[in-house]
Amino acid sequence: MNMEYLPMGGSVKMVEETLKLAYGETSEFLKDKRIATVQSLSGTGACRLFADFQKRFRPDSQIYIPVPTWANHHNIWRDAQVPQRTYHYYHPETKGLDFAGLIDDIKNAPSGSFFLLHACAHNPTGVDPSEEQWKDISYQIKGKGHFAFFDMAYQGFASGDPEKDAKAIRIFLEDGHLIGISQSYAKNMGLYGQRVGCLSLLCEDEKQAVAVKSQLQQLARPMYSNPPVHGPLIVSTILGDPDLKNLWLREVKEMADRIIGMRTALRENLEKLGSPLSWEHMTNQIGMFCYSGMTPEQVDRLTNEFHIYLTRNGRISMAGVTTGNVAYLANAIHEVTKSA
Repeated sequence: MNMEYLPMGGSVKMVEETLKLAYGETSEFLKDKRIATVQSLSGTGACRLFADFQKRFRPDSQIYIPVPTWANHHNIWRDAQVPQRTYHYYHPETKGLDFAGLIDDIKNAPSGSFFLLHACAHNPTGVDPSEEQWKDISYQIKGKGHFAFFDMAYQGFASGDPEKDAKAIRIFLEDGHLIGISQSYAKNMGLYGQRVGCLSLLCEDEKQAVAVKSQLQQLARPMYSNPPVHGPLIVSTILGDPDLKNLWLREVKEMADRIIGMRTALRENLEKLGSPLSWEHMTNQIGMFCYSGMTPEQVDRLTNEFHIYLTRNGRISMAGVTTGNVAYLANAIHEVTKSA
């Protein structure tokens, strides 16, 4: 095993394969060397590196973050000293997307603002825009000269197809945006502890990409110097071998399909119990999490009376739901929500 340092930019092979997942196997941007990329400490590290890059080179800018979002997003941009604003995303009444509010916020944001977008399987809500909605979001962001930064922590875990899960990014690329992307292998390869990720920025040309990569490495140097070596070896070995990559794609789809199946089973169990509430949102949402709509008080009852544990905002980790416990979970949810 090679124990030497990787370059500051990380594993060239891993980065190359990772970019193919986000931008496409035959991407013209890859061929034209227009993407500045560094290996990162998973998705968190990619977001933090970008936040510091934003602060250094756009010191007067701000970042718009969806309500709600992954809690650590706020910590990351706060510690990078980037002013934060929020935009409408989740609609509590419909338990779906507040598309009108989202579009209004894009239009009303000062031109040239930065927008943090979840590429797929929004955390914590599981609510994703449709393809047509993504096209409109892209159009509105481009019209205001905003910069879109995609956090793609769950590629493959939404639909089971990494290509389909990258659709939002491809739409923005087709529309001529210069974008940033954070990628992580924590979920889709289970490499949580290896901290394997990638930060990429699409640039105007190869010359700009070289300069941007140099600056990203300058930011990384005092933070952590060099990224880890073992995780990227796993990623590049799997993605660089057609047979292993196909096996990985099949396994990712199996995992995503299982979660989708558990959503259906949980909804059907609740409906069979005669729940007075609509649970349609449970199957409309996608990814690892279900934003159930339960109140903190109802969640407390689940914990105290049924020993079922979830965050107090009602977010269920669907990965923890199995054929063996789905009926018990449905019954418990019914008990605490039937008089709502």
